[in-house]
Amino acid sequence: MNEDRAEKAHGVLVAGEANNLRQASELMKSIISSSYSTKLFSHKWQLLRDKLQQLNSALETADKCGNSGENSVLVQLLQSLVSTATEIHELVDKCSNGLYSGGKLQMNRDLDVAASELELHANSLNEIYASGALKPAGALVVSRPGAGTRREDVKFYLEDLLTKLKVGDAEMKTQALASINEMLHEDEKHARILVMEIADSVDVLVRVLESKQVSIQEQVAEAIAVIAEQGSSYRGILLNAGILSPLIETADSASEAVKERVTRALKKMTEHADNCWSVSAHGGVTVMLKILAEVGASVQLISSACGVLRNLSKVHEIKRFMMEHGLVSLLINLLRSKEEGSQIEAIEFLHHLAVQDGAMKDNVIKGGVVESLLKILNPNSLQSSKAREVALRAIQGLCFSSVNSITGLIHCGFLDRVLFFLKDGEISVQESALKATFHLCGTSQVAVKKAMGDAGFMEELVKWLETKSPEAQEMAAEILCSLLSIQRNQRKFIREDHNIRKVIKLLYQVEEKPAVLKKHLLSILFLLSCSYNGQRKIISAGYVEHLEKLAENGVVDAKKILKKLSGNRFQSIFSGFWKYTSL
Repeated sequence: MNEDRAEKAHGVLVAGEANNLRQASELMKSIISSSYSTKLFSHKWQLLRDKLQQLNSALETADKCGNSGENSVLVQLLQSLVSTATEIHELVDKCSNGLYSGGKLQMNRDLDVAASELELHANSLNEIYASGALKPAGALVVSRPGAGTRREDVKFYLEDLLTKLKVGDAEMKTQALASINEMLHEDEKHARILVMEIADSVDVLVRVLESKQVSIQEQVAEAIAVIAEQGSSYRGILLNAGILSPLIETADSASEAVKERVTRALKKMTEHADNCWSVSAHGGVTVMLKILAEVGASVQLISSACGVLRNLSKVHEIKRFMMEHGLVSLLINLLRSKEEGSQIEAIEFLHHLAVQDGAMKDNVIKGGVVESLLKILNPNSLQSSKAREVALRAIQGLCFSSVNSITGLIHCGFLDRVLFFLKDGEISVQESALKATFHLCGTSQVAVKKAMGDAGFMEELVKWLETKSPEAQEMAAEILCSLLSIQRNQRKFIREDHNIRKVIKLLYQVEEKPAVLKKHLLSILFLLSCSYNGQRKIISAGYVEHLEKLAENGVVDAKKILKKLSGNRFQSIFSGFWKYTSL
């Protein structure tokens, strides 16, 4: 049936109606359909089908132009195109039946020649459009829709841009893509109209991505990235259109600006684990590793490539492949680079890998990552708050689970650096330092708590009890409870009169505040009441009546403190709360 259809279309054209674009389009469709029966040279036939489809789109668009029959150049082009199409049709028959003379080598050459001829025809047709010889009937100029434009008008405008994308020259395609991107960035509804309501829009974008023109690549890569960021349903349509292979090929060979955009799209594509294997199968892992190794790559490109690899690392086998091909070394090199943005990406990725795998954590530490992180925490270094926050989190994840690692950190001056930022850093860094202090104190190592007490953490934590953040107050109070479980720290704390006064004063003020903070403050006072000097300082602070009130209201911790205080002879002379000795 396809053969009869092709012969009929060819007969009409050679009979004197070579300007019949519709008939020529039918011939293109027939050859595309029949070519699927070929079993040999599948890659070359796919290339031919793509070129035939491109020409067919251009012919269908030309058919809508009112002056196509008046263009002698177009008539000549159609005659030449039909001749080439007839030869390709014969090649289809030969490949399908295996009846070709000259062997596979000759057939391979014939297919290459056919592809070259189709490319020439496409270029010639583009030149005709670029010259302005073909204009839509009525010379209708489609204006860009303004705000509040009807959905139908937006769709019509986007369809017009796609037509230019199909048949225009390089400049026209670039301008059409730039206009499409303006629409996509303006309103997410435009993306829905383009992708969901215009049948071949995504297929056109995928084909255009294979262009070698840098300006076209940049614009179409941006459009695809924006579409991929709209949601999983959009990404599904892109995947069904075969976007992965051209995306990865482009990421491997294009300009940096294009690479950044296609890796953005790949980052979104790989959020779903099911797509990770497909990306890996197309060589995506190797391409992303290659990007990390590029000297002078932009932060944006490094960020997107790291994002893709992080998503791919969700699959154990793919992560192992990355490790075997030097991922950790590449990330360590980025960590030591001068570009802070790349440093941050490397730190976050290394941290991500290390917390999932104990062996990986050991490899990262052996690679000297901790030393590099400590340099970022050097108060004299010109690092941003963001870099220091990320470094603090990474050190927690890498080192706080190991006694040896914590000991090594302390010997390298880690406590001094954390204390510095706890005192004088920007608020975000201060909060990160407080969290690091909290987790470090939670390791329950006596030596660590003694070192923190000697370094001066307790005095600074008392100041944090007065901060406006309830979360920070509770955290500081809990850290103090932990540090004051060590007698040496208790003696040091009691030595400064204002420490106990601040704790008791704050306890007096927290009647309406969270119960957690009140409990921690009472725990601090109880620990301090275990020594004679502590009892004396609590009594002299003058808030015993408040403790009595809490005890009368059934607060158990307050009763325990009063029981300790009731044993103090100095207080017994002036107070009648011997009743607490029986508790």
